[in-house]
Amino acid sequence: MKILVGYKRVVDYNVRIQVKPDGSGVVTDGVKLSANPFDDIALEEALRLHESGVADEVVIAGIGPANLGAHLRNGLGMGADRAIHVVSEEAVQPLTAARVFLKLIEKEQPGLVILGKQAIDDDSGQTGQMLAALWDRPQATFASKLEIADGKAKVTREVDAGLEVIEVDLPAVVTTDLRLNEPRFIKLTGIMKAKSKPLETMELASLGVESGDHLKNTHYAPPPKRSKGVMVKDAAELVAALKQKGLL
Repeated sequence: MKILVGYKRVVDYNVRIQVKPDGSGVVTDGVKLSANPFDDIALEEALRLHESGVADEVVIAGIGPANLGAHLRNGLGMGADRAIHVVSEEAVQPLTAARVFLKLIEKEQPGLVILGKQAIDDDSGQTGQMLAALWDRPQATFASKLEIADGKAKVTREVDAGLEVIEVDLPAVVTTDLRLNEPRFIKLTGIMKAKSKPLETMELASLGVESGDHLKNTHYAPPPKRSKGVMVKDAAELVAALKQKGLL
């Protein structure tokens, strides 16, 4: 079985986000970029399935600008067998990303697609669900445990009420939650091997995908600064302060 994994590059989660002075976006020049944490979890799960003999090939795919290749090499260094780079200088929204992955599915014919449940740059959390609908295949989102056997995937999902266990037929789309696994570190030997692994590049337009992007960001603004706290002597003074602010 072949596994296709989405592998997006985002501003590193440790970076303090700064909005550009003109409000046109966030500052990325000189800022550390790394794999979306949920995508690292997705790749780790695919690699574990590969190592256990469930899968015989792991392919990662990323959508992004020309310099995305170095990021995909990191995924190859982590252990993926091949990488596909769909070149797009413009950021794509979830529906367009799902359409791109559908074209890659038609080309690669994977038995399982694993995506992060969301990307930490836009927090949309929609691509996996949209892909499953377009592909007309089952989906299992927010996975905290994944077992593959007899052409089915048994998935433990994290839901508001706790945990839910479902079983879906393969091929299917699975999206990963934080507690599914802990991604491995990339070793120096993996980095060296990644240099010789195949990395296929194709233009977004060559896939015949029409943009489904109907939303346009018109302005970015940082959150308001937190006001200084106020010390009160007792509960009565607290209630009075809340009433004065219109909170009670």
